[in-house]
Amino acid sequence: MYRILIVEDDRVIAKEIENRISSWGYEVKCVEDFQNVFVDFGSFDPHLVLMDISLPFYNGYHWCSEIRKVSKIPILFISSASDNMNIVMAINMGGDDFIAKPFDLEVLTAKIQALLRRSYDFTAHNNLLEHRGAVLNTNDTTLTYHSAKLDLTKNDYRILLTLMENKGKVISRETLMVKLWESDEYIDENTLTVNMTRLRRKLESIGLDDFITTKKGIGYIIE
Repeated sequence: MYRILIVEDDRVIAKEIENRISSWGYEVKCVEDFQNVFVDFGSFDPHLVLMDISLPFYNGYHWCSEIRKVSKIPILFISSASDNMNIVMAINMGGDDFIAKPFDLEVLTAKIQALLRRSYDFTAHNNLLEHRGAVLNTNDTTLTYHSAKLDLTKNDYRILLTLMENKGKVISRETLMVKLWESDEYIDENTLTVNMTRLRRKLESIGLDDFITTKKGIGYIIE
């Protein structure tokens, strides 16, 4: 089932769109916190985004730009600002299509179906894991937080992937060592400690302080 994220601050319009495209079997989420759209994007991991231009706090161009830093998923702009300048701007900022308000829901549905078909018939969906605004892209092994992007080493990536896939659960040092070296052989625990220390420094360099918590004598957790 395809997931569609609606970034539209007019609740009446958002609800009409949600009801319409849900009837086609899509899973739909409407953003409610427009100051933290990227958090919903990361946690919902949509296949397509419907993006209004005029939004509280930051406009649709800003959020489109933020999404494009981590994902190539289709973004369909919906806006009453339908002059040529806004249409060109939307496409230049990374949008895939534009539909002007007021629009016919049949036309909107057809555009959504066309974008999904074009995007996913031949390509795989970007897999994203999100926590506290940080987005781990499992396709290119990068971590993005606000405007900063980290290129992760193999060990950085395996540590973060394991912890972010198990948010709220303590992961033992033994489990992480197996994930790092893909082996049941004994590995010096100091090596894991060194890797964890380096990773934490990288996370702190982009503002992610205390992202990974140590549970003394047990392991590590992302809370």
